[in-house]
Amino acid sequence: MRKWNKVALSATAVLSLTTLLTACGNKQNSSNGGKTVVSMYMPGDKPKNYSAMIKRVNKELAKKYPDVQLSMKFIGWGDYQQKYNVMVTSGDKYDLAFAQNYAVNAQKGAYADMTQLIKKYASKAYKGVDPAYWKGVKVNGKIYGFPVNGNVYANNAITFNKAYLDKYNIKPGNIKTYADATSAMAKFHAAKPNVAAFAIGQGFKASPRHMDFLLGNGLPFAVDSTGKSTKVFNAYDQPEMQSILKTLHEWYQKGYIPKDAATSNTQYNLQDNTWFSRQETQGPFDYGDTALENASGGKKMVSYAITDSLKSEAQAQVAIWSISKTSQHKKEAMEVLNALNTDPKLLNNITWGLEGQQWHFTDKAKGKIKTTSKYQPGYFIGAWMMGNNDLLYTQNTLSQKKIDQRKESIKKAKEANDLGFIPDTTQYKTEVTNCSNVMSKYLDILNTGTADPVPTIKKMDKELKTAGYDKIQAGLQKQYDKFLAQK
Repeated sequence: MRKWNKVALSATAVLSLTTLLTACGNKQNSSNGGKTVVSMYMPGDKPKNYSAMIKRVNKELAKKYPDVQLSMKFIGWGDYQQKYNVMVTSGDKYDLAFAQNYAVNAQKGAYADMTQLIKKYASKAYKGVDPAYWKGVKVNGKIYGFPVNGNVYANNAITFNKAYLDKYNIKPGNIKTYADATSAMAKFHAAKPNVAAFAIGQGFKASPRHMDFLLGNGLPFAVDSTGKSTKVFNAYDQPEMQSILKTLHEWYQKGYIPKDAATSNTQYNLQDNTWFSRQETQGPFDYGDTALENASGGKKMVSYAITDSLKSEAQAQVAIWSISKTSQHKKEAMEVLNALNTDPKLLNNITWGLEGQQWHFTDKAKGKIKTTSKYQPGYFIGAWMMGNNDLLYTQNTLSQKKIDQRKESIKKAKEANDLGFIPDTTQYKTEVTNCSNVMSKYLDILNTGTADPVPTIKKMDKELKTAGYDKIQAGLQKQYDKFLAQK
């Protein structure tokens, strides 16, 4: 589960961090034995087998691009967004980075225009990506990021720790909403009150069934992704969202949610028994709970979807690689992206770990593998953030029927009504900043159930109005109406 921490840095700290990143970037962008070193920044912990992994990656990369070498640089999830923002605003000469606030930064001119670079150096990779992604990343008709072809549609789900379900004989039933899970939460909390029944913390966002947040879920502006309504509205004023928040507040009051959830950065690792349930995002490439169980080292889980399955703007922008506008190696950076999205051997030795150590082939011709006892968290990088998931090898326990069902489900999945709509907020930057400041006071206490939602939302809405909510809403509505008229 991705988690973002907001870190307030002093001017001195920002200056120091900028200097550090710039110096680091300059070193990584240097030539290494006649090869161009491409720096690639990403969130997460450095794999324990990184040295062997990157050596194998570069050996494979050299087969097609003998003059290019890749250097991956890892920043912890809790620090990534803040450090990434410093990299972008300082003009650091990094090459590739896992994008944050993609549309906003693209509009600001932080990224290199990839449109022609893709045509020239990654045309094969481009063709392997679902067209919905390209709709979702185009900004004013141009491409500023290369999306990871994976779960182009997905559900948010409540995921249960099966070990606890079995131990306490808890049967969740047919869960379709947060409220449906209340009985299971109550039974577990009564049996084991010192373990988080619903393991959430700072940065958690509640998920309405079919709402898309036009400026990201840190701001309240949303639309109905099914198209039944074409209005731009405040998600927190909607009966569905308020009902969800009331349920979460009830859970919080009864102790199912940790008391410090609004301020806590506690890591509830998948592989540990520190949680009974959590919220996860799952798509067709996850094959149900298979991906989660693999990531946890084999821990069994049971998930229930609580949102709709649509090819959405949000999913199109889940994982995007950008090239810095100041990169001195744009061509080589695009060549790396092309390799990650066309070379199965290169990609799978990152996402499954190393062949011969974390896994081995059972049927090489069919791309079937079996993991070893060394396949454990910390020895691979999540496929969802690396390259074209169509190239991934599959475990020998996964049937061809399930693979065929995955392919068919992607073909049949409908597009959200707002897919391809990227608003331009340049005319109300001040109002967006003001509303963001207001939301920062309320997001965590509302979404973690800490605050009573109805009076808190009334207070928040009053402050949003003063901050310029109406101006933004009117501007977004005008743009959205024009977008729909041109579809």
